[in-house]
Amino acid sequence: MNYSDILKSESYSFLQSDEHLGRYVILLGLAGSYSYGTNNENSDIDVRGVTLNRKSDLIGLTNFEQYVDTQTDTTIYGFMKMVTLLLSCNPNTIELLGLNPEHYLYLHPLGQELIDNAHLFLSKRAIHSFGGYADAQLRRLQNALARDSYPQREKEQHIFNSVKNAMYDFRKRYEPFENGAIHLYTDRAVNPDFETEIFVDVNLTHYPLRDYKNIWNEMNNIVKDYDKLGKRNRKKDDNHLNKHAMHLIRLFMMAIDILEKGEIRTYRTEEHQLLLQIRGGEYQKEDGTFREEFYELLNDYEKKLDNAAAHTTLPDEPDMKLVQEYIMSVNEKVVCGKI
Repeated sequence: MNYSDILKSESYSFLQSDEHLGRYVILLGLAGSYSYGTNNENSDIDVRGVTLNRKSDLIGLTNFEQYVDTQTDTTIYGFMKMVTLLLSCNPNTIELLGLNPEHYLYLHPLGQELIDNAHLFLSKRAIHSFGGYADAQLRRLQNALARDSYPQREKEQHIFNSVKNAMYDFRKRYEPFENGAIHLYTDRAVNPDFETEIFVDVNLTHYPLRDYKNIWNEMNNIVKDYDKLGKRNRKKDDNHLNKHAMHLIRLFMMAIDILEKGEIRTYRTEEHQLLLQIRGGEYQKEDGTFREEFYELLNDYEKKLDNAAAHTTLPDEPDMKLVQEYIMSVNEKVVCGKI
């Protein structure tokens, strides 16, 4: 199938008519299940893309971040917004730089240049960004199923991982604190109903009360989310549940590739069959919960990610000097009317 024919339909006429798009668009590609290779007969076509910021956005008074068309499930990011998301290793956008060639619907030379410079945006930030997204998928599973379906020790470990990922983000939004000032760990439970339990050691001095309150509330909300008893309609929700399970494993696969090889591989060729099996419900039991094999698989990928994170050669942060040089070279073409 020639996927680029999709854009010829009247539904995508906005690509030419909108002032932010047209000649400014540098990249359009498939997103979602089609880009992962996990689509089925019920899958919708999602399109993601990048468009250059116009001259007035760069040196004038206008501002543009993204264009969204809900009818066609299309989102096109402004170049500067895209760069910001890529610098944070945002999984939903970084995957756009690792599609199969046939999944790019339109590729301007500057779009190819963005793909060729993908390495500029890869850093250890991927550990927390992909980990955070994986935790969100896991929490959807946890909240959708009955609490008693999961061993308490395993559930506590996942809560611990979620809080750790949240703490990484705290440093950007709250007053910084020294490494170890808030120390989280699991140990033998004090609560008689638990096998293991999360504990916290806090050693803060002259720390803003409101920031501490907000940090505490965010950690508390994560724990509360996990403790909710899921209520669901089996016939309606099983497909979504298996989809969440599939995405959870897929996120680990992508993160491991990024950390170990510095590669973005969106279409999972080697693991294609495994992902389809998860999405198809082969790891789900008759009562709607997941078989032990799924959690063994999940734990295996968690260990692989931890190992990849410990041994990655990626920098802690992107080289902002190189990133800025690249951004300026692109934006200069716009300002000088070379687009």
